[in-house]
Amino acid sequence: MSLCLQLDVGNSRVKWRLVRRAEVLDRGTYSSAQRSLSQSLLNCAESVDQIWVSSVVTPEEEEERAALLRERWGIDPWFARAEARTGDLSNSYIDPSRMGADRWLAMLAARRRVAGRVCVVDAGSALTIDLVSALGEHEGGYILPGVGLMEQALLLDTDRVRFDSAADYALSPGTDTASAVRHGIALAEAGAVTTALAQAGEDTPALLFSGGGGERLMALLQMGGEWVPDLVFEGLELMATLR
Repeated sequence: MSLCLQLDVGNSRVKWRLVRRAEVLDRGTYSSAQRSLSQSLLNCAESVDQIWVSSVVTPEEEEERAALLRERWGIDPWFARAEARTGDLSNSYIDPSRMGADRWLAMLAARRRVAGRVCVVDAGSALTIDLVSALGEHEGGYILPGVGLMEQALLLDTDRVRFDSAADYALSPGTDTASAVRHGIALAEAGAVTTALAQAGEDTPALLFSGGGGERLMALLQMGGEWVPDLVFEGLELMATLR
């Protein structure tokens, strides 16, 4: 039975899972800043039959990772790329290669899950919002800084914004610096999604959330929807099957 290693290489984290016949046997995460493979990944299987990768890092970093994977398992990894068309999903970009593979794969998986119009919200290092029509046409999207980037920008570029205390992300006004910053970030994220949906018109799309902050954002919005943490992996499997 075919054993497939799947990786989602993002800007801040690498997520991986080991799959056999749609059963996830093992999974893990580690920092994208780590240039070697994590020990848990190295030990996940003595041999694998296929390696599939979604990546948003530079070509040089991709080649470094590919070399490590070849060295460990003796297999050339297959890297998914955004295309002008995959199945019944069509890209709005003039140059599809400029779109991150993770966004494309998430939309591909969303297309399988939702028969009608759908909005895919991925809350990770960046917050991305993409709309797909009922016919499978990418209507366009938005890219914003994620929670970590917004907080980092305030700490680096604003001398008087300093805090040590913990604070949750909520929509109520903050009553100290920590809560004001984090509630402001939550307001920005929730406001971005709400405004994007308002711009989408009367044909309200179904909502799918992914990314590490997706479940939290879905709860803040209270607009329904579904959190699918493996949405990119689902799209990776779909695209590989079509190949």
